[in-house]
Amino acid sequence: MPKYNITDKKQKTPLYRTTLSESLAEELYQKIMVKFIVEKKYRYPKYSAQEMAKELGTNTRYVSAVINLKYQDNYSQMVNDFRVKEAMYMLSDIHYVNMTMEDVGTKVGFANRQCFYAAFFRRVGMSPFEYKKQNMLSLKNNMMKKKGKKDKSKGKRKDD
Repeated sequence: MPKYNITDKKQKTPLYRTTLSESLAEELYQKIMVKFIVEKKYRYPKYSAQEMAKELGTNTRYVSAVINLKYQDNYSQMVNDFRVKEAMYMLSDIHYVNMTMEDVGTKVGFANRQCFYAAFFRRVGMSPFEYKKQNMLSLKNNMMKKKGKKDKSKGKRKDD
């Protein structure tokens, strides 16, 4: 007899998904993407699916359904995905080299360091500090290579 009684979870299709037309879903998805890509609402730690639904003139069930259908994730996972992607950019850009991990996490919308590290590790497989260290090392190597090429070209004369 098996030690654990584990059964497969049955996938249910909520009723509101069947009442959501494809055109309405696409329209809502475009509006949701504007909120995230253009307005960068994910940077606000307290920005919720409820607030988004209110701003879009719809309800949270439709927002959740559209995100699930089009993004294949739930609202909070999508928000964290946007935050982590921006954090990855910041951690690999020389302009943000002097920012602490907490500053980066706060700037992209995480409420605290623990949430930032957990979400980052879940998506990237390493801590933000490890990611920054790895990317800064490769950035430094690339800069050294470029500097070496410039120095060699300066040493040559047109007469040679």
